Amino acid sequence: MDMLSYLARIGLDALPPATREGLTIAQAAHRAAIGFENLDIQLGRGIAVDARSVFDKLVTRKRGGYCFEQNRLFSDALAQIGIANRPLLARVRLAVPPGVVPPRTHVCLLATINGEHWLADAGFGGSNIPPLPLIDGAEATTPDGARHRLLCVGPPGALAGEWRLERAGPALATDGRAASSLDWQPQYTFDLCEVAPDDLDQANHWTATRPGTRFTTLHVVSIPITDGFAAMSDRQLTIYRAANVEKRTIDNARDYANTVRELFRISLSDDEAAQLSLFL
Repeated sequence: MDMLSYLARIGLDALPPATREGLTIAQAAHRAAIGFENLDIQLGRGIAVDARSVFDKLVTRKRGGYCFEQNRLFSDALAQIGIANRPLLARVRLAVPPGVVPPRTHVCLLATINGEHWLADAGFGGSNIPPLPLIDGAEATTPDGARHRLLCVGPPGALAGEWRLERAGPALATDGRAASSLDWQPQYTFDLCEVAPDDLDQANHWTATRPGTRFTTLHVVSIPITDGFAAMSDRQLTIYRAANVEKRTIDNARDYANTVRELFRISLSDDEAAQLSLFL
């Protein structure tokens, strides 16, 4: 992995230390610099999650990606920093009715520093939740005004999950799936089972190709910003900044490409935007 190019992409001048603070610095820089997006699915290109393809797309070509891409790149970077880590598969619980068991369509990371385990995630399309210690009740607050907590909720292997990440905060500081209530809402559940590369390939393939799902029916782009969150679903843009909300509809392909480049820090050309079904 070309760490100098990666560090330049995320705006860091030096390699972070292999400590809790270094993990937090690296994740925050990654999230602020590389937007979350699924546009290659909508462009009919598919999603590759091997190390070379992900680095080429997110670093060399300065595109964004969704969790399987983002956390593959972040995992490789952490290994270079000296932070041991491995992937975990999770079930996204946003807007899922009680009793429904969603598939494992999210990947996050279990990082280990000095024998302590941390939940790290550079690929969840919401707030930049700082790495949380794998401790029941661990909490963090993000600049968008949301609180986040990690709960141990069940035995290993349970369909309901061994661990659950929850959020309580303003709905407008999300991608639109949060309920209007400020109560705690589940984000995703996971266990600590080991995950093989083919497990990731299979989950990524399902997520990128399953008809009727969020990623195959919508054009999704988001990024945490200094004091809030920006999200675009199809042509609807929402920017939540310092508790103020700006909403507007993207008018045309050029406006879409400019917004993606300037706000979400994703290198999308005008020609590529014009190929999206939104503007055909």
